[in-house]
Amino acid sequence: MKQLEKGITGSAELTVTKNELASAVGSGCLDVLATPVMIMLMEKAACECIAPYLEGDETTVGTALDVKHISATPEGMRVKAVAELVSIDGRELVFSVNAEDGSGLIGKGVHKRFLVNIRRFMEKANAKKH
Repeated sequence: MKQLEKGITGSAELTVTKNELASAVGSGCLDVLATPVMIMLMEKAACECIAPYLEGDETTVGTALDVKHISATPEGMRVKAVAELVSIDGRELVFSVNAEDGSGLIGKGVHKRFLVNIRRFMEKANAKKH
């Protein structure tokens, strides 16, 4: 991995369609952005943040989330998530994450990811099938 520095950021965006609604993904019955979709966008922002620093057979995996979904977003609105790298402890990376729609903040929290070797990680995961 190339040298990481605290303070780098990444972002991810989407426009809320029927596919991202709580009623569609099974996380509720309302036609608003589903919490799991907001979290996915936050994770994607964290991945985008460090993607330029990964080399060869490296990737990161999500290991922890502590997120609050504080405001509902209806279908048709654009949502943007931003992740900022706030801590580096060996292979553990900690991000401050937030998400906003056109009306303001809709979610915030902390997300942790861990640097792994893809081949070794997948070998270990696939070994569970035997």
